[in-house]
Amino acid sequence: MTAIWKDTLSYACHGEGKPLVILHALGTDHRAMEAWMEPLFANRPGWLRIYIDLPAHGHSQVKNGGRTSEDMLAIILEFLDDFIPGKRFALAGKSFGGYIAQGIFARKKALLDGFFLLSPALHLQERTLPARTIVERDEMMLQELAPDIRAAFETLMTVQTRENLAYFLEEVQPGRLLADRDFLTSDWRTKGYFFPFSPFDDMEPLRYFFSVGRMPFAATVIIGLCLSAFRTPLFRFSTVPAICWKSKSASWFSRFAPTGSIA
Repeated sequence: MTAIWKDTLSYACHGEGKPLVILHALGTDHRAMEAWMEPLFANRPGWLRIYIDLPAHGHSQVKNGGRTSEDMLAIILEFLDDFIPGKRFALAGKSFGGYIAQGIFARKKALLDGFFLLSPALHLQERTLPARTIVERDEMMLQELAPDIRAAFETLMTVQTRENLAYFLEEVQPGRLLADRDFLTSDWRTKGYFFPFSPFDDMEPLRYFFSVGRMPFAATVIIGLCLSAFRTPLFRFSTVPAICWKSKSASWFSRFAPTGSIA
């Protein structure tokens, strides 16, 4: 029997060694992560970087009745079981990719040496968010853009400069053109987005953080100002919340992160 993921999931791999599974944000594809993460490994051998296009993104499809985030998670878990069977691995995810990563964590934490969540979507039906702040804005440049590109650029970027526009067009826009917009704008957003389980129910410090949106000292946390050196438009923020966890037996994050504190 052919595995479902083989007809559904697209991915790219670089390097060899310890697997690091990397998941992108909603509406983009793996290239939006690949562009800024690959330079981090130029002088860090020993890592197999696995960039997955989430279902309905890039060249990955939504098939076989899969209509929920839980269905997406099941396909990715099947892929991991086939591609790195029984191997210990690390995990990184941004935004919605960070939410899927939380599902992987819940199902595979016995094999995880650590994971990194950048501005992750949370398992919360209701949230209270701070007001959005635009750090820099080039109004003349914005007026030159096609309406669709301008709308996406203004939505995603808080530093709206020509430099970031170049990054956006190279790293984000290609994935936007491939995204399955019919699916992503369907009732999946209201009926299928959330898992039927809470990813951190059995880990009190992380469950507390994700339930109330506060950072307990018991959790392993870095704030994204230390990430500002990364060459990526998605990090052009005044701050970028990031949550990091590592197993007691793992030292992967000390090699992965350029700076930051490990609790």
